[in-house]
Amino acid sequence: MDDLGSTLLELVHGDRQREEAIGGVVIHDPLDAPVLPPRALVLGIGVEDPAAVADLLADLGRQGAAALVLRAPVAATAELRAASDAAGVPVLGLSRGTPWTHLAAMLRSLLVDGASGGLGGLGGAGSESESLGGLPSGDLFAVANAVASLLDAPITIEDRSSRVLAFSGRQEEADPSRVETILGRQVPERYSRILSELGVFRELHRSDQPIFVDPGAAADDVFVMPRVAVAVRAGEEVLGSIWAAVPAPLSPERTEALREAAKLVALHLLRVRAGSDVERRVRADLLGAVIEGGPGAREALERLGLADTPLLVLALAVPDPDAGAGDDPLLAHERQRLADAFAVHLGAVHPRSATALVGGVAYGLAAYAGPAEEGEPRAARVATDFLERIGERLPAVVAVGPVATSLTEIARARETADRVLRVLRDNPAAGPVARLVDVQTDSLLLELRDRVLARGESVAGPLARLAAYDHEHDGRLVATLQAWLDAFGDVNRAAEALYVHPNTFRYRLRRVREVGGLDLLDPAQRFAVQLQLRLWPGLAADTPTPTPPSQHL
Repeated sequence: MDDLGSTLLELVHGDRQREEAIGGVVIHDPLDAPVLPPRALVLGIGVEDPAAVADLLADLGRQGAAALVLRAPVAATAELRAASDAAGVPVLGLSRGTPWTHLAAMLRSLLVDGASGGLGGLGGAGSESESLGGLPSGDLFAVANAVASLLDAPITIEDRSSRVLAFSGRQEEADPSRVETILGRQVPERYSRILSELGVFRELHRSDQPIFVDPGAAADDVFVMPRVAVAVRAGEEVLGSIWAAVPAPLSPERTEALREAAKLVALHLLRVRAGSDVERRVRADLLGAVIEGGPGAREALERLGLADTPLLVLALAVPDPDAGAGDDPLLAHERQRLADAFAVHLGAVHPRSATALVGGVAYGLAAYAGPAEEGEPRAARVATDFLERIGERLPAVVAVGPVATSLTEIARARETADRVLRVLRDNPAAGPVARLVDVQTDSLLLELRDRVLARGESVAGPLARLAAYDHEHDGRLVATLQAWLDAFGDVNRAAEALYVHPNTFRYRLRRVREVGGLDLLDPAQRFAVQLQLRLWPGLAADTPTPTPPSQHL
């Protein structure tokens, strides 16, 4: 409320002075109620009926939620106040015009502790972090308010793309464009265009001195208040900028204060970046301990906030199994971006979830409260939706493991997901998303192939004789046999697959019987050669690939 209350939120009913840690931000879905983390801040999108609000408050009270946010205006009726008091859940109102997605992103950025111990809790009482310049490390909202006090003006801290990272109080003193910027968490495009035409961004990135921006004749009726801006730098790199809405140019003393403030903001931005990297590594270590099992798995699961609940287990990777083995930094960056996107998507669907990149594979664990038999299909739908959203820029596959209810089952589910993932990487025809039930036969064949290769065995019997004949005479007998088996004995369809005349195919099939000594009417012999062809798939590929005959008009 101190950071967002003047612009975005109002307290409808409840105790503003409660000091308890917030466990996360959750979007309420009346059709598919999410599993709430402890002390969740719940966004009641579309909930406005008084009876529905009262029922939701009662349910949130049983789950220990921290507060409920509804779209303003919210009538503070006697029934609402009574329901709020009975549940112990305060009610907040979100200003009209503010997108729910922006509020959720802003709350999460406000609550996340930038220090390396950020996994221990999200803000609130008991957070212990180092300080920079006398302010909590990485707390950009505290920095924004401190800078605003020094300048006696409302400010925003923005990144290089003019996205709002934090803002101070007193924004109502600025013009309507500033309010629109904060509500959208982004400088509107028409204002960015005005600043670009005035050469502001070019000058801002070229100089380390604050610059005064007077929109003048280029401004419209809502962009009327001048700005003072300064770039936030780390060496030669521009991390972002500070923007102050002022009625007139700053005095020399305040100009110098803004320059010094930019150095402090740079430290905090770097700390947030470093803290994010550290948190990512810590989360990967914790998730790795959970999926591997062992003595530290229980503690790791508790630190991830996923203890004592059934879990969905997913594994995401690029199709090429060797893609993560090299030292290509660009590929490593793309894989990390893919894992981060997967984490965001999974977190939006399942607020209680954890995702981390472990050994080139992004594993995801998500709390699940529905029937066990519906867990895998639901996880498959989540994975399919994610792959559809990211498109084909970096192809990926997702394996779905069974629902796990214990540490032993989590480790087993991870092993199952790895088996499925191997099939998806080895065989593109299996599709981008699969469960074990979808690819169990392929998985068993891969494991059998591993045992055969480990023993150093080579193909023997009729198939070996056919392969040797093809190698010497280019007879394409192995390809003929495989086509016949794939066509279930249909000569015409098999001949069409190899682009040969059916009579030619029949001749080759007779040679298969003669050279290989095969009785194709014997089901045991057919099964034996089919299995060998699956274990040694390169036998048919060793001969030239047939090409369709040219068609002349």
